[in-house]
Amino acid sequence: MKHIRVYELGPPEVMRLEEAEDLRPGPGQVLVRIKAAGVNPVDTYVRAGQFGYSPALPYTPGADGAGIVGAVGEGVRGISVGQRVYGCRSVSGSYAEEALFEATYVFSLPEHLSFSEGASIGIPYTTAYGALFLKARVKLGEVVLIHGASGGVGTAAVQLARAANLTVIGTAGSEAGKRLVKELGANHVLDHHDPNHVDQVLELTGGRGVEVILEMLANEHLGKDLKLLVPFGRIVVIGSRGTVEIDPREAMVRDASILGTRLRNVSPEMFRTIHAACGDGFARGSLRPIVGKELPLAQAVEAHRAVMRPPAYGNIVLIPFS
Repeated sequence: MKHIRVYELGPPEVMRLEEAEDLRPGPGQVLVRIKAAGVNPVDTYVRAGQFGYSPALPYTPGADGAGIVGAVGEGVRGISVGQRVYGCRSVSGSYAEEALFEATYVFSLPEHLSFSEGASIGIPYTTAYGALFLKARVKLGEVVLIHGASGGVGTAAVQLARAANLTVIGTAGSEAGKRLVKELGANHVLDHHDPNHVDQVLELTGGRGVEVILEMLANEHLGKDLKLLVPFGRIVVIGSRGTVEIDPREAMVRDASILGTRLRNVSPEMFRTIHAACGDGFARGSLRPIVGKELPLAQAVEAHRAVMRPPAYGNIVLIPFS
């Protein structure tokens, strides 16, 4: 089989396409013949050595993937060879024609979802669901501002928030992105490049502000976000690419909470709970991953550049050769 390998941490060019022996699942593992692999910003942080830990080298990038079950290890129940599935937290790396997953993180993929859509579920929907319902603990009737609503996590968050009957204000950085966010059901869509977008949020809420903000780029927006919160409002920091200076008094006067979230901290039990909840939405059609770009596995370098290049639009996936 073919897979991407990284022998040293660094820029995208450290990724190499190589041949490897076929994989075999161990006890409790599932071998998935990958039809699409999700590319997420966190993959680039790990590859560059910017995520707080370094994987054992060499390694194959990628946590999310979708495909056909090729084999199951000893003790695996409820998963069959030939089944359409999506997998999360790959133990071997999903940028490959085959990948191993712990059975705990393998889920049935509905027939009406493509493999590329399945590869866009794991990190985006787990992150968005956790931010909304586990961190912010959103309540019916609240207003949620989703900064960067046109990206992978953002589009998932818009769908989840609307399915929960929340009022959604989404921001995007392009006309295409704004149209997408509107099509997904956001009540209001703003351009986060517009210096007046903070005032526009206040105008839309009658000067009151919002209860919850999901922040994809905290290094640019966090200081402004605090001024948009109602008393006891919450900001969930999902992404940041640098440091930021804020005025703590803005948090104090509002009794505001600034909450961080990291997918690695989600327990296996909570992970399955999240995907059971999302599975209902996928089955009903209220949730559907957005695929913005498909690239062949050999273009993993370009995929890593693209996932970090604004403006964001849905998810990027890699398609293996077979």
